Amino acid sequence: MTDQQHRDLLHDEVQAGTTTGLASPSVDVTNERQNSLWSDAWKALKRNPLFWIGVVLGVFFVLMALFPSLFARGADPRECSLTNSKGTPSADHWFGFDQQGCDYLANVVYGARNSLIIGVLAVLVVLVLGVLVGAIAGFYGGALDSGLSRLADIFYAVPTVLAAIVILRSVFTDRGPTQVAIALAVFGWMTAMRLVRSQVIAVKSSDYVAAARAMGASNRRILARHILPNAVAPVLVYATITVGVLIAAEATLTYLGVGLVRPAISWGLQIDAGQSLVRTAPHLVLFPSAILTLTVMAFIMLGDALRDALDPRQRA
Repeated sequence: MTDQQHRDLLHDEVQAGTTTGLASPSVDVTNERQNSLWSDAWKALKRNPLFWIGVVLGVFFVLMALFPSLFARGADPRECSLTNSKGTPSADHWFGFDQQGCDYLANVVYGARNSLIIGVLAVLVVLVLGVLVGAIAGFYGGALDSGLSRLADIFYAVPTVLAAIVILRSVFTDRGPTQVAIALAVFGWMTAMRLVRSQVIAVKSSDYVAAARAMGASNRRILARHILPNAVAPVLVYATITVGVLIAAEATLTYLGVGLVRPAISWGLQIDAGQSLVRTAPHLVLFPSAILTLTVMAFIMLGDALRDALDPRQRA
């Protein structure tokens, strides 16, 4: 939302308050200008083929995670027979069999659930921490801003995957999806914090914020109504891309032996188990790697499309 749109919105609120005799900032006036940014963005998204490719792939993998039995062709990932060990793909078993003789398509399909749970849960934690800390730091400034910014710098100094390895090895005895997501999020909130902080600093001195303050609006209302909506666009883009990044990070941790552990089903576990057999059974690495890559690409394409649509400079 532009400065002019905010000024027009506040002008409408003042006029409404004058008409009713109540010049109160709590008056909530419905105005189409509030939705102009999102309507323009949607028009741009509809014309972007990358957006639709990302949507189709994203919906496909979400459905796979929610209803794996529909995509596994009726196979049970834990029903195995050593007589089928390392069996190659066929018309009846599209992805072949793993080393234990389990249907590999079923294993890859059921592995989507843990990966998506970890990616989405970690991003939710990242957003809660990043938006909260960034809004406080940018709005109040001063020593509080300096302290929170230095705290973020300290977290920035530690690589996310390395920090997650330390946390998973030293803090958690049980490494399930929740524990892996928390380990990734604890050292992954800083970028969201800086995005929100920079947006808050950029708009808190604007005319419409000063007008809202003069009308008696509280700090909470100013943040929620006039400042944080300006931070939604970059944070939404960041969150969408980060889901894919964290899914890849989970696979990396699991491949290194510090993420999910069996009997969990995960693409990282499948790649780890198949890498020693890549010469004799390359499909054990190829299929989970391909699905992992497509999943990450889906969220990154969505994020790129959102970034282009929400940036007015990208539109004619």
